[in-house]
Amino acid sequence: MTKVDLFSGFLGAGKTTVIRKLLKEAMQGEKCVLIENEFGEIGIDGGFLKEAGVEITEMNSGCICCSLVGDFEEALKKVLEQFEPDRILIEPSGVGKLSDVLRAVENVKDERLVINGVVTVVDGTKVKMYKKNFGEFYNDQLHYAKTILISRAQKLSHEKLDEVIKLIQEENSEASLVSTPWDELSGAQILNVMENGNQMLKELIAETACPQCGHIHDHEHECEDHHHEHHHEEHEHHHEHEEHHHDHECSCGHDHHDHHEHGHHHADDVFESWGIETAHVYTEAELKAILDELCENENILRAKGMVAGEEDWYYFDLVPHEAEIRKGSKDVIGKLCVIGTHIDKEAVKQLFRLV
Repeated sequence: MTKVDLFSGFLGAGKTTVIRKLLKEAMQGEKCVLIENEFGEIGIDGGFLKEAGVEITEMNSGCICCSLVGDFEEALKKVLEQFEPDRILIEPSGVGKLSDVLRAVENVKDERLVINGVVTVVDGTKVKMYKKNFGEFYNDQLHYAKTILISRAQKLSHEKLDEVIKLIQEENSEASLVSTPWDELSGAQILNVMENGNQMLKELIAETACPQCGHIHDHEHECEDHHHEHHHEEHEHHHEHEEHHHDHECSCGHDHHDHHEHGHHHADDVFESWGIETAHVYTEAELKAILDELCENENILRAKGMVAGEEDWYYFDLVPHEAEIRKGSKDVIGKLCVIGTHIDKEAVKQLFRLV
């Protein structure tokens, strides 16, 4: 299997910089091939790549995503035959559409190829201008990306960076974002986002789900067969209806005690999840006040996240009536995740100062 990573972005956005970082810090030991389209831009320094053990297939005769689609397919097959690489990195011209590049790779139809990272690099200082001036071409690069790396974020104020992220998310709310300056991150951190996306919400749901039946229980629920008790149970935050519990059997075949009629259902039927990536900067006191308010919301089952502070990063974990904040290492971008019933998502966004 050969992974294919695509790196799109307008001229000067920083594609070359991020590819160098990944090759040096995250892809050592892998057999990599870089396919460059030199159309209108200076390629990566050949000496650097030879040192890194990377072969270059230069394509100088035109744009990958228009006239070169046929040649491009041939080049990919040739690379597979000649080098049998673990990974192919494709850096197309900054003037093309990412959707066309993706189509060109898909058209190769070779079982050995797996499209892996689909990355767009954007200059944070130019997003607003480029969206306005280049419309369709620029928005296509945002729309089809699975990961969006923001360059020159360190040149933006906190407010401007928040604005840039909103502009990006208007075009693509599904892509994973990287807004922390790259020199403060490892190549491995960036590659992890490219390959795995934002896993926090999935991990949170997995943590909250009953390990035996895969369902989410309310915070007081105990699964009779395997004593599925929440680790904060000792604080005895019980509902006033607890004497009205009754037994029932769910489709998983396990008997469960319900403390009220919504104590145990399939997660998709009852519980909602909300997650967002943000570069918003919080003070510890501000975050504590937000979590104190969220703690008292009876509809919230769990919340978890990591956010940037002025100096430190803050990691939090919340269950009903209890929240914990600790300092932690920098991540690629702040992440907030909430699970509960009938979540007022707009109210949660307001609470976290994201509107």
